[in-house]
Amino acid sequence: MTSPVLFVKDLRKVYSVPEREAGLSASLRSFFNRKTKDVAAVDGISFHVEPGEVVGFLGPNGAGKTTTLKMLSGLIHPSSGTLEVLGHVPWKRDKELLRQITLVMGQRNQLQWDLPVGDSLELNRVIYRIPRTDFERIVGEFTELLDLKPLLGKPARNLSLGERMKCEIAAALLHRPKVLFLDEPTIGLDVTMQRRIRSFIGEYNRVHKSTVLLTSHYMADVEALCKRVVVIHHGKLLFDGELTKLAERFSPHKTITIKMENNNTADLSAFGEVVSKEDGQVTFRVPKCDAAAVTAKLLASLHINDLTISDPPIEDVIERVFAQ
Repeated sequence: MTSPVLFVKDLRKVYSVPEREAGLSASLRSFFNRKTKDVAAVDGISFHVEPGEVVGFLGPNGAGKTTTLKMLSGLIHPSSGTLEVLGHVPWKRDKELLRQITLVMGQRNQLQWDLPVGDSLELNRVIYRIPRTDFERIVGEFTELLDLKPLLGKPARNLSLGERMKCEIAAALLHRPKVLFLDEPTIGLDVTMQRRIRSFIGEYNRVHKSTVLLTSHYMADVEALCKRVVVIHHGKLLFDGELTKLAERFSPHKTITIKMENNNTADLSAFGEVVSKEDGQVTFRVPKCDAAAVTAKLLASLHINDLTISDPPIEDVIERVFAQ
């Protein structure tokens, strides 16, 4: 039995945060008698990730996702708990571990701002001691997959956000890491660029059997790449399991969409909650336990050209998870 690549047990990170009332007098009092309170950014979460898994790490802003990724990559120390990556303790910064992991943060710049992208990649080659022949082969692969050729001679400061993210990901994966921590890698990108980045990450995982922990507010990223999700809120673990099971657990409804003959949109509220009605197409929301009976009733009672049954969009399910 293989050991998990990521092992997290009862992980906590607590910050001491200064607090005071607004106003000049409160500011003066705080100067001489500062008050603080403890805030748990991560509050006792536990999970593990097996080799080759791509796991979505989800939660609203402030849930503790980025703090967890920083602890996993060794950038900050936890307050308590057990944490291992590839059998190493991350904050000890062992060279053997650092050569096998990477952290990509959508709003952080890893490239040298004033250097051409090609020079930044060369600098990473020296840092990771990548043999010249391997480096040229890897850069060639990334150039083809991400269409980097027009960008290699440009300084990073002259790149658009989408161009920079492609180069950032190439720089982060030059050393062929086994573990990828991806924090909002497609944030701010247009739909075409998001799709290209997702495709590249999926292909990298398939070819190199890498382990990926992905945070994203774009559910298209999660649905395209992740079979399993870990959901946290206020630093606590809410769900850990298959993405399909998330909908089953937190959404008690099915969505039924029908297309009527002759664009007929008569009053159909007797069949369920009507969500939308337009050009002969009607969408209902019904309890899961009633879906089969409602479908049979619709087919028996109406002239229908088409009928589909689906789970609600994953965005709605995630919103329901946080609300509960």
